[in-house]
This record gives sequence, C-alpha cells and structure tokens, in this order.
Amino acid sequence: MANPQRSPVRGIGDMNIRIAAIVAGLAFVGALHSITGAQEAQRTVWDGVYTEEQAKRGKEIYAQVCSKCHATDLSGVDEAPALSGGAFLANWGGLTVGDLSERVRISMPPNNKGKLSRQQIADVLSHVMNVNGFPPGKTEMDSKTEVLRQIRIESTKPKANSGS
Repeated sequence: MANPQRSPVRGIGDMNIRIAAIVAGLAFVGALHSITGAQEAQRTVWDGVYTEEQAKRGKEIYAQVCSKCHATDLSGVDEAPALSGGAFLANWGGLTVGDLSERVRISMPPNNKGKLSRQQIADVLSHVMNVNGFPPGKTEMDSKTEVLRQIRIESTKPKANSGS
C-alpha cells in the first residue's frame, strides 16, 4: 500500500487558512479594545459626572470625616495632601476617578479605614470635583469602581472634536 501523503500545496493552503483565522481573531480583539478604549478615553471629569445635590451631600460628609486632615478648603494639612488646585491635579491628573475612589476606600480615613461606604465616597468625590471647578451634570456619580475607572481626571477641559 502506498503511504498517503499530503500535497505540499494543500498543506500550505491549510496553513494560510489558520493564519487568516488567527489574524481575523486578533483584528477583532484589537477593534473591540480600541472601541472600549475610545469610550473610556472620551469621558472626563469635564463631562458633568456628578450632581449638585450629590456634591452637597459630599460636602457634609467631607466636613465630618475628611476636613480634619485635608482642611476645610481641601488645601491639605501637614502630611495630608491637598484635594484641590494644582497639587491635587499634579497627583491625580491623567488617572481616573475610580483610582481615586479606590485609594479613599482602602486607606481613608487613616484612623478608621473602610468607614465610608462606596456611596459616601462617591458623594465626597463629587464635592472634591465641585471644589476643583469641574461642572455638575444631570446624573449622580456612580459608586461602582468599574464605572468610575471610565472617567479620567483632566486638569484642562478637552477641546471639542471639530468633526462633530
């Protein structure tokens, strides 16, 4: 009996099909990542990510829990960093509200870590955004970290797309 052998042409064709499938799969993943990244990159603190009412609630919580260390005007005291102005933006600019929220959640207040609920943290961060001059919007800031990680802290208002 003769040994059946694959034709070299057929082997090359099978390999081309596999390579095409891999390339198509990678292209799909890349496109999906680009779409997701673009959505994340488009939302900033300039987009009205909290309400005025939420910022008022946050101001009350801030006064009770945070002002002892960070000062009433959010300027910081001793080792506690400022939560407003250039120092705040130097520390947090380019990061996300989710990053800031997680920092507060795991390390604040230092003498009673974890005291604040996620909703209280979102309220306090709304106050922080308000003091820093970021505009309020029509919907409250979400308390979920994965949602807050989609909102970038930007020191300057992004320019509107000229193609829109």
